[in-house]
Amino acid sequence: MATQTTALGRFAAEAGRGLAAGLIGTGAMTLSSMAENKIRKRPPSTVPSEVVGKVMGVQPRGAEEKERFSNLIHWQFGTSLGLLRAALSGVGLRDPWAAGAFFAMVWAGELIVVPQLSEKTPPVTEWEMTDVAIDGWHHLVFAAATSFAYTNLLKARVRG
Repeated sequence: MATQTTALGRFAAEAGRGLAAGLIGTGAMTLSSMAENKIRKRPPSTVPSEVVGKVMGVQPRGAEEKERFSNLIHWQFGTSLGLLRAALSGVGLRDPWAAGAFFAMVWAGELIVVPQLSEKTPPVTEWEMTDVAIDGWHHLVFAAATSFAYTNLLKARVRG
């Protein structure tokens, strides 16, 4: 029984560390996106919330509800992706390979899945190169910040 409790405790600790890292990565991506939106004078993307809304059958009605739902989805999805980062380490993948695999998986989801589910997003083959580069940058910021946080939260735990 003690072995099960210890294994469950380790699993919970790694999941918590992944979620915390995902939250930090989402914050970094949010800052990157906000800066880009300000420079390019464009509104924040609502595509992720539209995709999730389509999958879940949720359609917020007013502008305020749409904005609130979009923010909720952005933070929830980014935070939960920290679990994927934890899983990569859990199967023995170490940095920089884990960080690279995490970036590839996250950005591939954006480039492949989102256009399939969004009526507003064309296939990546139809995007302008500038848009591909900007999207890649935001996902690189997210993956790097999440991986950095994940790795350093472990060091903090080991020291503490």
